Amino acid sequence: MSRAFVKESDGAGEPLPELAISPHPNFVTPTGLTLIEQRVAALEAEQRAARGADDKQLLARINRDLRYWTQRRASARLVPVAVAPIEVARFGVEVSLRFEDGAERMFRIVGEDEADPARGLVSWAAPLGRTLTGKSPGDEVEVLGRTAEIVALLP
Repeated sequence: MSRAFVKESDGAGEPLPELAISPHPNFVTPTGLTLIEQRVAALEAEQRAARGADDKQLLARINRDLRYWTQRRASARLVPVAVAPIEVARFGVEVSLRFEDGAERMFRIVGEDEADPARGLVSWAAPLGRTLTGKSPGDEVEVLGRTAEIVALLP
């Protein structure tokens, strides 16, 4: 068979889909902004290494991720840290909950990119973040299918 009819591959593969940018404002805590800046710096270092290794597939992924994180850094809106006393749950505030069985759980309301529910960091745009926002100590809320009382708000 003639090589004239065989497609040569440059190793780049299929183009990667862009990472979806949230339609919500990009509110960030000081910690969240630092995490974004660290991610951009790490990706820039990975980009240099991938260029040096001439790894086109890796470079494509890194460039896509770098576009996402650079845009998130550019659109970040730093929210000042709350100062005690805090009367109402809002962005950046840690909310202490006590469930009916006496169990307690803490959640900090943070930006979308900083959210990590397993560590108690919930996005302000997520259902739990929206449920907690605007509430005060003594208010009852539905959390994870259970009733809980807000017992404290911390900066």
